[in-house]
Amino acid sequence: MFNKPISHKAAQFTESVIREMTRLAIQHGAVNLSQGFPDFAAPEVLKKAASDAIFADVNQYAITWGAKKFRDALTAKTKRHLGIDIDPEREITVCCGSTEGMIDVLLAVINPGDEVVVFEPFYENYGPDAIISGATPRYVQLRRPDWTFDESELAAAFNNKTKAIIINTPNNPTGKVFSRKELEVIGRLCQKWDVLAITDEIYEHILYDGATHVSPVTLDGMRERTIVVNGMSKTYSVTGWRVGYIIAPPGITGAIRKMHDFMTVGAPAPLQDAGAVALGLPDSYYAELAGHYQVRRDRVLAMLRSAGFHTFVPKGAYYIMCDIGSFLEASGLANDIEFCRFLVKEVGVAAVPGSSFFGDPDSGRDIIRFTFCKKESTLAAAEERLSGLLKILTGARPKTHVGI
Repeated sequence: MFNKPISHKAAQFTESVIREMTRLAIQHGAVNLSQGFPDFAAPEVLKKAASDAIFADVNQYAITWGAKKFRDALTAKTKRHLGIDIDPEREITVCCGSTEGMIDVLLAVINPGDEVVVFEPFYENYGPDAIISGATPRYVQLRRPDWTFDESELAAAFNNKTKAIIINTPNNPTGKVFSRKELEVIGRLCQKWDVLAITDEIYEHILYDGATHVSPVTLDGMRERTIVVNGMSKTYSVTGWRVGYIIAPPGITGAIRKMHDFMTVGAPAPLQDAGAVALGLPDSYYAELAGHYQVRRDRVLAMLRSAGFHTFVPKGAYYIMCDIGSFLEASGLANDIEFCRFLVKEVGVAAVPGSSFFGDPDSGRDIIRFTFCKKESTLAAAEERLSGLLKILTGARPKTHVGI
């Protein structure tokens, strides 16, 4: 038997709570409104492009940092949507999803002792990513109900050890879309302290109520200190394809490409071929995508409110955060984790405990997250099960605290 201790890094964080909730949903036959993957079909044109590429024998390694066809298509799309010119040969790294992209970036730029500023609630990977790369995370809270940050609190998080700040806009889990004014505040701090802005823009086209996506890379003084992480998953409803990309200044791209090369070698070649087709879709596709999700957002907001949840209205992405304080009080359940366990086992609907999105879990003990990237039959099934939630909860008995 091996008796030496495991990596101290692995001991500092848990497995993904989001993915664990999906496994619990399968185990208990629950409607899965936890993990953010669409359960409806991807666009036909993309499926055909992928199969065409496979049958055309585009089945071997692409260039490590991305097939030329994909990089050229991304260059054109970036010019069209962000208004900036990027060099497909020196500023793009194609990777296995934006999840790999984020850790590639951090491994490329972080040294032991560096600090990374992270807004919370945060996508659950960011904390472990910082630890794996050797960074110390400095958390700054986005505060309810509008998920705004305090400028003085943010400024206090920057110091001579700060190497980067991670920005996710539109934001998972809150649905916040950072305004130009907010991003300019961040940009000024980055320039003052010589800090990189690492911006996760995976939900860039999923926007509501007139919200506008602003990428920090477009702001004055930020072109040479912004690293954009993005991918195919959310915009094109292909979360299983695992094709992501990183846009970074040439001086940083070389280090990122090395990390990517020895992490995964390369993203799937035929799916990069299909991805080039996706990146060339007309602007009408993105308008229809946002409209499609706004219908689902409004439908699920009404469903959750009818069930008794206090909801926070998202301006982007496809998640809804809910305050469950009144449910905890009525049921005697202690926190978000116990509530989500009860919800999946007794009601048959899976959500994500809010505590998994915070450095200090107690900060999220009274909130949970639902996703609405699901077909109508899935949402209808969830609505039916949630309709009797309050009655079921008031019959619950207090439980001792348990982990997921």
